[in-house]
Amino acid sequence: MRKTNLLMIAAILASSLFVASCGGNQSAENNDTTEEVITTAEETSQRPSPLRKLEGKVGDANLEIQYGAPSVKGRVIWGDLVPYNEVWRTGANESTYVDFDSDVKVEGSELKAGRYSLFTIPKQSGKWTVIFNSEWDLEHGHFQYKEENDVLRVESTPQFVDSSQEQLTIAIESPGIVVRWEKLVLPIVIE
Repeated sequence: MRKTNLLMIAAILASSLFVASCGGNQSAENNDTTEEVITTAEETSQRPSPLRKLEGKVGDANLEIQYGAPSVKGRVIWGDLVPYNEVWRTGANESTYVDFDSDVKVEGSELKAGRYSLFTIPKQSGKWTVIFNSEWDLEHGHFQYKEENDVLRVESTPQFVDSSQEQLTIAIESPGIVVRWEKLVLPIVIE
């Protein structure tokens, strides 16, 4: 019992530090974001890619995002662990999902309110494809992905920065949703 309590306290502290370091000074206008680790303390100590959930607002739309947060761990990410020109679940383990409570525009294209899995197709150069798919509850992410269930495909321009981020994060901030991992910053415009 005592070990479980210590693990729970450690998970809460780690989550608090993570939230404080990820979004405190990068929020967009009208964008209140909260994030939580949704695994139990025991699962957190055993799961290499913790499951994270965040809620926030872009304009009038409320968003909820859930994703597995893998770490770099000294690996080559782009073009190796995450191959170029192939569908990536944009996270680890289960499919990453995004829930919109009202209709939005993503990179200028209409997307109806609803819950969608979020996939991307990384490219070695140029724009990446961002996919919203109607099957949002896939247990094994891209291994069960079916293109015929795509609701929207748009393109977004990735940025690669000098500093490296160890653990993947997905934030609700200007210009909408921002994916960060290793040296990648992928902004997805939501209006």
